[in-house]
Amino acid sequence: MSDKSSSNAYWAANIRIITICLIIWAIVSYGFGILLRPLLSGIPVGGTDLGFWFAQQGSIIVFIALIFYYATYMNRLDREHGVDEQ
Repeated sequence: MSDKSSSNAYWAANIRIITICLIIWAIVSYGFGILLRPLLSGIPVGGTDLGFWFAQQGSIIVFIALIFYYATYMNRLDREHGVDEQ
């Protein structure tokens, strides 16, 4: 990463993926678990309703999936911009 435009492109892509992951996480944890819970209460999942499931387990599972997605995406982005660890 020798030139400034490549560095700026790298950080722009990094900030973009962080923003997208945080928005998804906020929608799932706050939106589905709290705000949309009454709308999701009629959908059964594992003996409970979907709103309760998102509030208790779904947001955690989505958060873990986002962590793995972010790590994979950043490894690919690092290789593309020549800042990988190998």
